[in-house]
Parts: sequence; structure tokens; C-alpha cells
Amino acid sequence: MTKGQDILVLLKLLAGSAKGCSYLKLGEELGMSPSEVHAAVGRLALVGLLNKDDRIPNRQAVREFLVHGLKYVFPLIRKGGLCRGIPTAQGASFAQSAFALNDDPPPVWPEATGKVRGLGTLPIYSSAPKASLRDPDLYKLLILCDLLRGGQARERAWAEQQLDKHLAEEQK
Repeated sequence: MTKGQDILVLLKLLAGSAKGCSYLKLGEELGMSPSEVHAAVGRLALVGLLNKDDRIPNRQAVREFLVHGLKYVFPLIRKGGLCRGIPTAQGASFAQSAFALNDDPPPVWPEATGKVRGLGTLPIYSSAPKASLRDPDLYKLLILCDLLRGGQARERAWAEQQLDKHLAEEQK
């Protein structure tokens, strides 16, 4: 029932930079049509991750879903070999300080404008890489989700802590 584009919309709303935005503006920022955003909000409300009237995420449900369910519904898929792209998961600068990287190429979302060469990894939704370039907070949440989707136990635990910090900051 839930689609990858729904998670992208949810993360954008959770990032806090979309408060008061119209469906048209959200669509422009996410690389989606207004009707896709509207449908995503409806599906998110239906499963209890969002209040449809004011588009405020249900933080407790969001945390539970992202930490415990995301990897089963949207597993991280590494596809293809080396490519140019945008770093994600433990390869992103936001996460690199927490993990000792070996000599393996970092995971990247394939993107022609990307400046890093790494192993191709499919994003949660096709427009997520470009949307992340416009919104650093959304990018961080997408990185955390990729770690939750496909990281090892230590990476997942770190991502969970970072998600908890973000959720606590947003409630203030």
C-alpha cells in the first residue's frame, strides 16, 4: 500500500522545510506532480503516519515504521557496478565521521551531476537524489533511512540514534 514516493513526502514533511507548502510547491521540491504528493499524503494518513488535515507526521508511528519496518518494505538494493552519483548511507559525509571506511567504494545514488564514484544504490524513490540536493535536512533523513534499510547492526543503531535526535529537536 505504501510507496517509495510516500516515504519521500513523509521525510520532506519531517525535515520541517515543507511547513505550510502547497501540494504544488511540495511537488516541485520533490520532483513529483501535485497529484502524486496529494495521493502520498492520503496513503500516509490512511496508515497512520500522518495527520491528513495539517500534514503533521505522527512522530511515534514514523519512528516505529522507519526503525522496524522500512528495511522489510523498502530494502536497500545495490544495483550495478561503479557509477558517478551522490553519496548515501555510510558513504555520505554526514555519516562518515561515525564509521571507519575501508577501501571499498562508497554507496551512491546514481546521478549524472554527482561528484563521487561509488557503487550504485537505488534510492527510496527516483527523484530523491535531486530533491536531496535542494534540502540538506531531507538529505540527512534519506541517508539515515538508507542506513536503516541496509546497514549493519552498528550502522542501524547509529542511524536510530540520529533519527531520535532529529525527532526530539523537531518537537521543540
